[in-house]
Parts: sequence; structure tokens; C-alpha cells
Amino acid sequence: MQNFNSLEEILEFAIKDETRAANLYADLAKRSRNKEIQKVFEQFSKEELGHKSKLERMKAGESPGIPNEKVQDLKIGDYLVEVNTSRDDLSYQDALIIAMKEEKSAFKLYSDLAARIDDPSAKDMFLMLAQEEAKHKLRFEIEYDEYILTEN
Repeated sequence: MQNFNSLEEILEFAIKDETRAANLYADLAKRSRNKEIQKVFEQFSKEELGHKSKLERMKAGESPGIPNEKVQDLKIGDYLVEVNTSRDDLSYQDALIIAMKEEKSAFKLYSDLAARIDDPSAKDMFLMLAQEEAKHKLRFEIEYDEYILTEN
């Protein structure tokens, strides 16, 4: 991870990453042949934009509301191979794998950012965002377990 000199730099980095994630999910939605997964990816794109908005509000000086909860990790996505995201023929399974890996990466990013910062409000914000990303990963893992693993 790159070195940051200020909280503002960290927030800018996180805002850009949320924009990238929202765009990824929007792209996956457009390319998906399955109408249900299109809706799921569109929803996740909106949620990532919501994270971006929280970060922007924090950058503007607002204090985040912090839920205190732990999210179960099924670790399904931890053991799956990478999928080429540039392909136009992504299957439902491929899309779920991409999403699980994306959410795992986002969880790690926010956990690492929280560990690098002294500001208690910012630390809480990053820990909250890490938990939200963990929830996303869990939803994709449950979907994968129910619709992919049970079919094989």
C-alpha cells in the first residue's frame, strides 16, 4: 500500500477506490446475462457510491455513525481462482467470484487504513467500512454456496 502523509490523502485514495468499485459493479451488471444478478450488481454499485458519499462527508468534517458488529466470513472466496474481468462472456459463477475477491480486497484495504491512522473518528469510519465490505462478501459467498456449490 502506498504511503500517505495526511488523513485527506487517505480519504482521497479511499474515495477513488469506492468509485472504481462502483464502476466495476455497474460494468458487471451491464455485461451479465442473468437479470437477477444484474439487479444485485446494480445494488452493489449503489452501495459503493454510498461508501464514497460517507467518505466525502467525513472529508468535509462530519463524524461517522459507527455500528459495532462482527460479520461472519465463510471464506469461500478465499479459495477460488481469479477470473478475467475483461471477458464479455462472464458466467454467474465468474461474476460472483469477482465480487467476492473485490469485497475481500476492500475489507483488507479499510482494515489496513484503520490500522495506519491515529484519528479516532477516521479509524472508526474505516473499521465501519471494513465491516460493510465484509457484509457484501458474505452475501456473495452465501449466493455462491446456494446457487453454485449446490449445483455441482
